[in-house]
Amino acid sequence: MTTTASIHDPLVLYGQTFQSRLLLGTARYPSPDVLEAAVRRARPAMLTASLRRQTATPNASGNDNGFWELLRRLDVPVLPNTAGCHSVQEVIATAQMARELFDTPWIKLELIGDDYTLQPDTLNLVDAASQLIRDGFQVLPYCTEDLVLCQRLVDVGCQAVMPWAAPIGTGRGPVNPYALQVLRERLSVPLLVDAGLGLPSHACQVMEWGYDGVLLNTAVALAQDPIAMAGAFADAVQAGRDAHRAGAMAAQESAQPSTPVLGTPFWHHASSQ
Repeated sequence: MTTTASIHDPLVLYGQTFQSRLLLGTARYPSPDVLEAAVRRARPAMLTASLRRQTATPNASGNDNGFWELLRRLDVPVLPNTAGCHSVQEVIATAQMARELFDTPWIKLELIGDDYTLQPDTLNLVDAASQLIRDGFQVLPYCTEDLVLCQRLVDVGCQAVMPWAAPIGTGRGPVNPYALQVLRERLSVPLLVDAGLGLPSHACQVMEWGYDGVLLNTAVALAQDPIAMAGAFADAVQAGRDAHRAGAMAAQESAQPSTPVLGTPFWHHASSQ
């Protein structure tokens, strides 16, 4: 549900505003109907879609697989991604095809360097981002939590960065809280955690740290009840954002009374008589 807080505190990426701070993936759901219901429950800012996992046009028999019609019916902005690409050349070609098919300059940049962990290729990611930005794309790069890498991505023109919390699909939550918090302290651009979150509490935590949003897929798609889990994550993201803006109390080393002691209790006097 869109709250008053989210309306007055929108997510801003490349000058465009979004009322939700949750981005949702579209893969691995039990059925298209479950995907549709989960999206309608979460009301995300964007939906990611991979050209390598879906057919963008009718197949040889002339039948559409229904996925793209579903995206149109949901009326949520689509964020194409370059999932499965292992070279800068593959990334550029996939992004250009996505821009033509979806008529959008948005692209989630994925350049995989290791097939086991699906860790981004940190050595070539900046070059890929730079080329895409020069070609007019609005790039949201999926990367590790490495501060130097993220700063280089900002330096070449990325107006937002998407570090992982843990390897894709693991659901482990933030495995390096220190690095993620340092990253938030040092960079002023929007930061969205992408990959590795498994529980709504994970999403709430990174939002409490000051992250601007999260991107989820597996944690919702593989839940026993994806629709309910989509709602739980949407609520957790907003709760974490609200908590960050409210300002948490400072942690104390020792117990502090929450109720003031005003004089001597009445029962003390009564027992002494």
